[in-house]
Amino acid sequence: MDEASRFVTGLDVGTENVRAVIASVNKDGHLAVVGYNEGKSAGMRKGIPANLTGPASSIDKMLGEAERMGGYEVHSAYVSINGSQILSTKTEGMIAVGTVEHEINGEDLDRVEDVAVTGRIPANRDVLDVVPLEYALDGQGGIKDPLGMSGARLEIRANVISALTPNCENLRKATEAADVKAERFVPSVVAAAKAVLSERQKENGVAVIDMGATTTAVAVYEEGDLQYVGVVPAGSNNITNDLAIVLAIDPNMAEEIKTRFVTGNFKSEKSPVIRVGKDGKGERAFERKEVEDVVKARLDEIFNEIRKKLKATKYDQRLPEGIILTGGGAKMRDIDLFAKQVLEAAVKIGVPQGLDGVADAVEKPEFATAVGLAMLAAEDSHEVSLSTKKSKKDKKKVPKANIFKKIFSKF
Repeated sequence: MDEASRFVTGLDVGTENVRAVIASVNKDGHLAVVGYNEGKSAGMRKGIPANLTGPASSIDKMLGEAERMGGYEVHSAYVSINGSQILSTKTEGMIAVGTVEHEINGEDLDRVEDVAVTGRIPANRDVLDVVPLEYALDGQGGIKDPLGMSGARLEIRANVISALTPNCENLRKATEAADVKAERFVPSVVAAAKAVLSERQKENGVAVIDMGATTTAVAVYEEGDLQYVGVVPAGSNNITNDLAIVLAIDPNMAEEIKTRFVTGNFKSEKSPVIRVGKDGKGERAFERKEVEDVVKARLDEIFNEIRKKLKATKYDQRLPEGIILTGGGAKMRDIDLFAKQVLEAAVKIGVPQGLDGVADAVEKPEFATAVGLAMLAAEDSHEVSLSTKKSKKDKKKVPKANIFKKIFSKF
């Protein structure tokens, strides 16, 4: 397949919904959306597979329409992974590379990353990514990219993102059952960040909060790098369930109340009564205060947990670019106002940017993860293409999706 006809696919497998974005990639790596779709998910619980047949069936059914729209049959994709199993671990490593005249090459970078991972990440976890935060050569730190520099001792300080191996394997089996090869697993919030953040925001300091159905994840960027990832095991579906229990109604009516009447601004002037139903048939009335008390309690819990994670990592007061909200939960009216009050930071809703094709259909917060996955796939494949044109001395870094499996198989 030549450069002008490359296609990439981002597949976001959530607990409530599954979404896909198919994009063509030009020679410069720019994306044009040619196909997309979303559908109900099945067999997933808090971001991980509860069985294999449910996710496989949901993926297969949803992808069919996206493939017909784009005129492209999907055989592989970058796939989202979520849940409180996702860990962000700071590690360090050091290797001797030769004499002081030795020029650092790609193999040296791979080797020092291997050292930073081996023995520091449990064997029952898959490494999803190694994010170099800083290198040091012969004791001189503060180096972002040592490629081509000279030195005898290379050190690294890195952020390692990992997930439980059984969950990765089960998600891989589920996608394969739908005839889709998972080329790489990426935490949902990291993929969303790729779609909604600028390089300036990442450099200055920013957080992305991806609010899904049953999980809410946060990713922090500073100095251009991913510094932290954390997940709270609660999301927008918990609000629906709370309303159903407290008001003694079915989940469908609870969802209607949430989407039609609930906002994150609890101080605005509103009618004291909420009425659901038509023409008096089956109509029910609820006190708005009771509804808002239920919603506020759950939102307080979710965003206070996020605040605790930011505070524990000392980023609660270090985000000049503020916080960007994505995910299906970000569609709740005025949710940004509520988050701003709890987190005491500037908050806005994030949508994917910089796309061509039928981009307007996916420029929504709930499509941020799927779009970001497609962007990462395009970026990585572009780097692989470049690396074939360069010598080993100058080779670019390529995806690390499976590079560490060989390491752990020795132990």
